[in-house]
Amino acid sequence: MHDPMDNVFPQALLDAFEQQPESPAFEVGARKVTRAQTLELIGRFAAGLRAAGAKPGSGIAVATGVTPEGFAVSMAANVLGCRLVGVRAGLTPAHQRHILGQDIDILVVDDDSATPQLRAAARSVKVVRIGPDLLSGYEKPVATGRPEDVAQVLFTSGSTGDPKGVVFTYAAMTQHWSWQPANWTPLTRQISTDYQRFLLFGSLTSGVMMEHLALCLFSGGTAVIPEGIPNFPWVIEKLRATACLLTVPRLHKVLDVLAHQRVDISTLRSVKVAGSPLSAHRLAEGFQRFGPALRQAYGQTEIGVLTWLFAGDVARWPETIGSVGRPCAEIDLEIRDDEGKVVPTGTVGEIYVRAPYALAGYWCDLAETEAVLVDGWVRTRDLGHQDARGFLYLTGRSRDVIIVNAIIHYAGPIEKVLASDPDVDQAYVIGAPDENTGEAAHGFLVAAGDREPDLDALRALVARELGEAAVPATLTLVAHVPLGPTGKPDKTRLLSAIRHL
Repeated sequence: MHDPMDNVFPQALLDAFEQQPESPAFEVGARKVTRAQTLELIGRFAAGLRAAGAKPGSGIAVATGVTPEGFAVSMAANVLGCRLVGVRAGLTPAHQRHILGQDIDILVVDDDSATPQLRAAARSVKVVRIGPDLLSGYEKPVATGRPEDVAQVLFTSGSTGDPKGVVFTYAAMTQHWSWQPANWTPLTRQISTDYQRFLLFGSLTSGVMMEHLALCLFSGGTAVIPEGIPNFPWVIEKLRATACLLTVPRLHKVLDVLAHQRVDISTLRSVKVAGSPLSAHRLAEGFQRFGPALRQAYGQTEIGVLTWLFAGDVARWPETIGSVGRPCAEIDLEIRDDEGKVVPTGTVGEIYVRAPYALAGYWCDLAETEAVLVDGWVRTRDLGHQDARGFLYLTGRSRDVIIVNAIIHYAGPIEKVLASDPDVDQAYVIGAPDENTGEAAHGFLVAAGDREPDLDALRALVARELGEAAVPATLTLVAHVPLGPTGKPDKTRLLSAIRHL
């Protein structure tokens, strides 16, 4: 097998682009950017970042839109051996300050992202804009990262209070399942042929979006970027997309529209759905609508995609529709008990995974790193079991999280913010299945006295402290909290309070 460390990340991509210079890498409206032009941009950004003071190990934060330039400047930072940090849109000022306070040397923005709020959060960080100054020079892009250095830090949503930084080294990125085509499995090669027109949207800070963008770019495909917010499913017809990623709520919307309206989605060859729990009946509807193009995946930011479930699996073994599929060839997966011992087939336990491209840890968070990384394995903190064929069934979580629109939210921090109001005596946040968002958070409050808490003020407080996405879908006042046999809140009875309103 090819030793991927012979060409450190992202050298394989640079080489692939040189082999197909005239093939379009990106398409935005009528504008097409070839692979040669993208290489030119990467070289110019590398020279511009170096002139701005970037050197190996420098922290380069990128807060740009989904554009060819945003991609190119990110690759340029890695070409120079820097530590790339994505700053996604929609972060609270506190979260922006937290991320930009993590040893960042340069913040790259475009005209749309250079808001006063973001500039204020940058404080003493040097801010450079995509434009003539950053593009005036040129150097041939050659990857110079050192395997042990940090290549990327992907920050989580911040639902724990402060966003957690998931660290990936150059060694990990060089061995990544989608970024190293010399080591692609036959399945990966087969899947990559479906990415001739990959719908690229959302954010370049998304690890899952970028790993599938790699499949597109390495296989000679074109990333088609919608102008504005994509309107599903019509954007598929408009851009003739052959591959796209869908969160569970977006899949629900697409299925609902297609049930009543005619939209031409015949170009689709790959529809990956992931990010939230998906009910078996909705997945069955998806397979009926999309056929073998639909693929369910289970994964985590800390390592990427872990399992795949294909239509062919369900056709052969119908009961597997309740699973999330079988582990990828690159993934080692074990189910362990509370003592860390592997359990027999069919027994529920915590899911542990391992791959050469897993996270190295969490940025400046030794305690979380030690809690998650155990002897080279990653604790997912999800619970499940495998059947005799290796299909994985998720049964719960060992941590109190709620996945809303594919974003993890921890109940504890939301409860803490709600309980900080002097009119609130107790606050509990519980997740429940939701057709629109995969799961939804529901808050239950016990008043501290005779005066009822101001629910609108509480929603604003959560939005201010943790972000708009962390605001519970409902806030319900209850006289008392029912307890289960263990003395813990009875979540089933609490949730029933909503249905009786």
